[in-house]
Amino acid sequence: MEYDEKLARFRQAHLNPFDKVSVAEDGDNETVDNERQLCKDVQTASSQYEPESRCADRVMDLGLEEDHFSRPEGLFLASDAEQLKQAIEECKRMIQDLPEQSEKQKDAVVKLIHLRLKLQELKDPEEDEPNIRCLLEHRFYKEKSKSVKQTCDKCNAIIWGLIQTWYTCTGCYYRCHSKCLNLISRQCVRSKVSHQSEYELNICPERGLDSQDYRCFECRAPISLRGIPSEARQCDYTGQYYCSNCHWNDTAVIPARVIHNWDIEPRKVCRSSTRFLALMVWRPVLKLREVNPLLFNYVEELVEIRKLRQDILLMKPYLLTCKEALEARLLLQLQDRQHFVENDDMYSLQDLIDTKCGRLSSSLTEIHTTFAKHIKLDCERCQAKGFVCELCKEGDILFPFDSHTSVCSDCSAVFHRDCYYDNSTTCPRCERMSVRKRSLFREDSQPEKD
Repeated sequence: MEYDEKLARFRQAHLNPFDKVSVAEDGDNETVDNERQLCKDVQTASSQYEPESRCADRVMDLGLEEDHFSRPEGLFLASDAEQLKQAIEECKRMIQDLPEQSEKQKDAVVKLIHLRLKLQELKDPEEDEPNIRCLLEHRFYKEKSKSVKQTCDKCNAIIWGLIQTWYTCTGCYYRCHSKCLNLISRQCVRSKVSHQSEYELNICPERGLDSQDYRCFECRAPISLRGIPSEARQCDYTGQYYCSNCHWNDTAVIPARVIHNWDIEPRKVCRSSTRFLALMVWRPVLKLREVNPLLFNYVEELVEIRKLRQDILLMKPYLLTCKEALEARLLLQLQDRQHFVENDDMYSLQDLIDTKCGRLSSSLTEIHTTFAKHIKLDCERCQAKGFVCELCKEGDILFPFDSHTSVCSDCSAVFHRDCYYDNSTTCPRCERMSVRKRSLFREDSQPEKD
């Protein structure tokens, strides 16, 4: 009964929402104090009769549905940043207290995101930035994407695309905030690839921290093996030491380890080496016969790949002079490995990785079968360009890429392998060509004597 009486008195006193203001203006302070005391009593009495969860729900609803920190645009005060930080901490505690995967928790997460965006907007106000910036051979373009999943390569912080301006290099894909542009010290890796398209072929050429004056090799920040003031991280490709901002523990296959040890296990490398190796991985710059010719004696897959490449080079003249092959664009099956139709001794790092994994052998065998099928079975014009063994004059039409044939190094005539090595005489075609040349020489010399 006491609660009902107090509630009735409270409602009667607050029928007009402006009664409180009018009373305050008249100076009746005693009535205002009574109303405040009555309000407190009602709240205290209601808390005794309502469950705790219901009261908590009311508080949570007010916190999620109302924006207590909104301000008119342009009226941010110096204390707003501190208030936003406090609101963020309260919102974090609220999320931890709410049930997992509940709707209220999801709403609280959305609220937290908005508060953080407001705080970031206070720290980094939007500025008009140029669309193109050129620094250290980088060509930076302003990004229009609003993605928030990018990371600045300079400060190692998240790029908030909704409120921050950021740039990407079109050559090496270096990403950074607009405020970090003038602080970068790394040159564009694309220019390094174009100027120096060679690998470091020594395995982890370490020199020691003392040779770097105990500083990061790239940004010259102080580093040490103890992690004070920053951890020293070694790049397995260059052998140099870097700080945590220039070395993110990315992994990549090291070319020197592949060539010398046939090891394709990824190792930790710095950011610049990661991008350099990514840009160089498809470039055919490795000449195994010069760097490590003994590798063919121990890796059977490489011998098989070399034989397939030699056969494809022998098939190339047939496919280039065949109208049907040009219309079918058969040679475009090797467009990702264009060097396979140009030579048989240059390899890219990706070729060696695929060879080790077994992918290259299977794909190249399939392409070899397609080319051979067109030349020997499907196309009559290509079949007409075959050879007949002039030593035994028996058997089917021969082609230089057949496994049981041998090719004369002087005239490119094709013979059975057994016939060619068993015959002690010279090549019949070479002999005919030499006789023809002598006869032509005699015919040209006779008119001069007359």
